[in-house]
Amino acid sequence: MMSRIRKLRHTAAVSMIFLLPISCWSAETLNEIVVTADFRGRSASEMPASITVLDADEIESMAVQHFEELINAIPNLNWSGDGHRARYFQIRGVGELEQYQGAPNPSVGFLIDDIDFSGIGTIATLFDMQQVEVLRGPQGTRYGANALAGLIYMRSAEPTAEFDGRAEITVGNDDALAAGFAVGGGLSADESVMYRLSAHHHRSNGFRDNVYLGRDDTNGREETTVRGRLRWLANRDWQVDFAAVFADVNNGYDAFALDNSYTMLSDKPGKDAQQSVGASLRVEYAGLTNATLTSITAFADSAIEFSYDADWGNEDSWAPFVYDYISVNDRKRATLSQEFRLVADNWLFGVYALNLNEDLVTLNQGDYYDPFFDFADSLDDLFGSDFEATNVATFGQYDYRVGDTNSVSLGLRLERRTSSYNDTAGLSANPAESMWGGELSFSHEFSDWLTGFVSLSKGYKAGGFNLGVVPDDRRVFGAEELRSLEAGIKAELLGSRLHLNASVFASRRNEQQVRTSLQLIPGDPASFVFLTDNVGEGESLGFEADLSWRPDEAWMLYANIGLLDATLDSGRGQAHAPDYSLALGGSYRHASRVFARIDVVAKDEFFFDVSHDQKSEAYQLVNARVGYEADTWGVNLWARNVLDEDYAVRGFYFGNEPPDFPDTLYTRPGDPRQLGVTFAMDF
Repeated sequence: MMSRIRKLRHTAAVSMIFLLPISCWSAETLNEIVVTADFRGRSASEMPASITVLDADEIESMAVQHFEELINAIPNLNWSGDGHRARYFQIRGVGELEQYQGAPNPSVGFLIDDIDFSGIGTIATLFDMQQVEVLRGPQGTRYGANALAGLIYMRSAEPTAEFDGRAEITVGNDDALAAGFAVGGGLSADESVMYRLSAHHHRSNGFRDNVYLGRDDTNGREETTVRGRLRWLANRDWQVDFAAVFADVNNGYDAFALDNSYTMLSDKPGKDAQQSVGASLRVEYAGLTNATLTSITAFADSAIEFSYDADWGNEDSWAPFVYDYISVNDRKRATLSQEFRLVADNWLFGVYALNLNEDLVTLNQGDYYDPFFDFADSLDDLFGSDFEATNVATFGQYDYRVGDTNSVSLGLRLERRTSSYNDTAGLSANPAESMWGGELSFSHEFSDWLTGFVSLSKGYKAGGFNLGVVPDDRRVFGAEELRSLEAGIKAELLGSRLHLNASVFASRRNEQQVRTSLQLIPGDPASFVFLTDNVGEGESLGFEADLSWRPDEAWMLYANIGLLDATLDSGRGQAHAPDYSLALGGSYRHASRVFARIDVVAKDEFFFDVSHDQKSEAYQLVNARVGYEADTWGVNLWARNVLDEDYAVRGFYFGNEPPDFPDTLYTRPGDPRQLGVTFAMDF
C-alpha cells in the first residue's frame, strides 16, 4: 500500500510541476461555471468534490455527434464498447461493462435534463447541448443507489427571451451526413414564457465492411433526436421549467470480427437500437421565508433492441462445419420519479421516489454440426422476465460556517428499495433492502483565489440476483458499499483567468459487485452468459486535475489528468480502469476570425474484464479542427483520430472457432480516422 501511495504522490507532483508555471501569464477571465446537478446550483469552484464541466463551446469544438467522443477528455472516465454506442460507463474503475440480464442496477448515474437514463446512455447525442457535468465519486446524498461511482448529467440549451436560431449541416467520410436546427425565444409579450426547440439527424456507415453480404452499413448509425424546453416565469416567486426529448437511435451492430479488424463476415448482423420518449417538470417556489421549494417530476419510456450474430461468421467461414448462432434481446423500460426538496441558506431537506418497470425478452438460437464426429447440437431458447422496483428516499444536508474562512457540510440519505421479479424459467423474487449514504466535508478558503477541501463520502448499491441459466450457487449477490476519502484544491488564478481543480482520493469497495462471464456449453457462443458476483474488497487511489487557461484573447489551453490505481481483492487491476488518462490541447483564434484547435488524448492499457487477464494496449489519439467564424455563420474542417491509430474499446476471451474452439482474445476496435466539414448558421 505504501509503495502505491508513494508512486501516486510522485506522479501527481510531476503533473503539478508542468501545470503550475503557466500561472505567471496574464489573460482574459474565464466564465464561471454553475453545476446544475448540485442541490444549490453552486459554481464548480465552490463544490468540495472532483468535477469536470464542459460548456457548449467545448462540446461543439471537441466532439461531432455523441457523448462517447468526449469521454477521453474527462479524467478517470472510461466506457465499455459492448454496444454500438457508449452505454456503460466506468468512473474511477467502477461501473458496468456489458449487457445486463433483466434487473438494472447501475453504478453510474446518467441524467439528461433531470430524466434518468442510467444504464441506457445510447441516446446521448450532443446537438444543442449546453453543458455536460461529470461528478466523480459516490453521490450518496444527491442521487443514492444509482450513483455509487458518480454521476453524468447532461443539460440541453435553455430557453431565452430573445429570439435566436441555429442551423447546421455536417458531411464526412464513412458516408456521414447530419443536419440539425434549433430555435428559441419568447412566447409572450412580457417575456415571461420562453421556449427552445431542436431537432437533429445523423447517419453514417459505421466503419465496417461486411464482405460476405457485400455491404458497408451493417454497423451503420442512424440517430435522430428532438428536444423541447419551455420556461414560465409566472411571477417573482414561481419558475416552471419543462423539458421533453424524443430519441430514435437505430444503429446496426456488427462490431466484432474474427481477426479483430474492420472486415466483417457475419451473415446475420444485429442491431443496437433505442427509442426513448421522456419529459421532466421542474417547479421552483421562492416565496417562502429564507427557503426555496423545488419539485422535480420526470418520466421516460424506452424500447431497446440489442441483437448480434453470435458466431461472427457465415456458412462459408465454418465449412464443412455447421455453426450458426444469433442472440436477440428486446427490452422495454419505463421510469417515473418525483422529488421534493426544501432549500434554505444553510440546510436542505427532501424526499424522492422512483418507480421502474422493465420487461425483457431474449431469444438465443443456433445449430452446430461436426461432420467428422457426426455430432449435432441445436439451441432454441426463449426467455422472458418482468421486473419492477420502487425506491423511496429521504435526504438532508446541513452547512455550517466556522469563522470567515471555514465551512463544514454534512449530508445523509436513507433509501428503501423494494422489487418484484418473475421470469419464464420459474424464478420469482421480491427482495427489499434499506441503504444509507452521505458525505462529510470541510472546506477552507486560503485566499480569494484558493480553496482547499477534504471530504469523506459513502455510496451504496443494492444487491440482487442473476437471471436465466446460471449455476445455483451464483444466483444471488449481495449489496455493495463504497467509502471514499478525498482532498483537493480549487484555484482561480490571474483574476479568474486560469482555473485549476485538483484532487487526490482513496476509496474502498466492500463486497464489490463485478460482472463476470461464463461459457456454459463449450462450442455454443450463445451460452456465453454474464453474471454478477461479490468479490470481497477493492481499493483505488488516484489523482485528478482539470486546468484551463487563456494567456490572451486568442489562445486557450487546457490539461486534464487522471491517474488511477484500482485493484480487486486479489491485487489484480479492475477492468476498464487504465492507470492514466490524459487530455492536452488548445485553440487559437486570430483577429481575422480564423481558428484552429488540437486535442491529444492518451490512455494506458487496461484489463478488458474480470473473468480473464487479457489487456488492451495503451494508445494516443489526435483530433484537430480548423475553420472560420463570421458574425452569423461558420465553417470548420475537422478530423478525428488524425493518425489513424489502432485501439480497442472492448475485449472478450473465449472459444468461438470450431472444431477445437481455442480460447482467443477478440477485440472491438475503436473508430478509425474520420474527416468531415461542418457548416453552421446563426439567426
